[in-house]
Amino acid sequence: MIKVFVVDDSAVVRETLSHVLSTDPEIEISGTASDPLIAMKKLETITPDVLIVDIEMPRMDGLSFLRHIMQNKPMPVIICSSMAEDGSLNALHALEYGAVEIIQKPKLGTRHFIEESKIMICDAVRAAYMSRDKVSRKTFSGTFSVEPKLNADVILPKSTPNSFIETTEKVVVVGASTGGTEALSVFLQSLPPDSPGIVIVQHMPEKFTASFAERLDSLCRIHVAEAKDNDSVVRGTALIAPGNKHTLLKRSGSRYFVEVRDGPLVSRHRPSVDVLFRSAARYAGKNAVGVIMTGMGDDGARGLTEMHDNGSYTIAQDEKTCVVFGMPQEAIKAGAVDTVLPLQDIAGDMLIHAR
Repeated sequence: MIKVFVVDDSAVVRETLSHVLSTDPEIEISGTASDPLIAMKKLETITPDVLIVDIEMPRMDGLSFLRHIMQNKPMPVIICSSMAEDGSLNALHALEYGAVEIIQKPKLGTRHFIEESKIMICDAVRAAYMSRDKVSRKTFSGTFSVEPKLNADVILPKSTPNSFIETTEKVVVVGASTGGTEALSVFLQSLPPDSPGIVIVQHMPEKFTASFAERLDSLCRIHVAEAKDNDSVVRGTALIAPGNKHTLLKRSGSRYFVEVRDGPLVSRHRPSVDVLFRSAARYAGKNAVGVIMTGMGDDGARGLTEMHDNGSYTIAQDEKTCVVFGMPQEAIKAGAVDTVLPLQDIAGDMLIHAR
């Protein structure tokens, strides 16, 4: 059982999260607290596997509480935040301070919305649990199997090999999840200004991807932005799929562009790496480089296989530098990966093969 402790000043949020998590037979609630000071007192006698923490709370804010936890009793922390612009920026700071995931606060709504929220929140808890050896230096030998609900067929039919029109322009597609915000920061900051156009799926709630892109844009030599429908994929630019939207690579003549659309969860995610990779296989083929990075589950493994079968060069991040090795591992098992590299070597190898 994965023991979860919830810290949020809203009784409704605490109750909703407890109910959602309790529907998973592998997760149990070990306690709740309405503010960080109460939480710290309770955490003197119990040690949960995962903390879920709000950002805005009375008596002590979530960022200060996170720093206290990481200094005194490090453990996997998930930030549970609203979609407010200011909150999204604070949530990104929390990732820099050591949190491993961001989830959107659950809201009461339709059964469909609650069902999707349950899937993503429970998966975030599993991912955080699997990252605990990187947080607290404990060893972990367990595994979780994650069954995808739907595959990329619901968004884009699978293409036949070599069904694309050849062009000389190269394009790069990247998929990441747990630990991906830091991995993408390292990867993108390594790139020169004339790098090939890049499209990225990072599993993250809506609104947060815009703040994440702005943060990266301030750090990188290339331009980084949240993708908008029909944006061109050009040299020196990286487009990050907006949260809660699928993003596909498309092409018209020699021009690559992105299509941003709604749709069901694919491989338990929206945006889905499988959807992006399938579109790259279909519209770019051997003119694409695919990169799969740290994250739990198997999103991206099928799509990267299709890219590989259509002639794309494919790279996976190695286990040592991953926070969670699930996504790269599944792609490697599927035979979809040409090379496995530590994070710091991926950018250089990508540039060589994207010339």
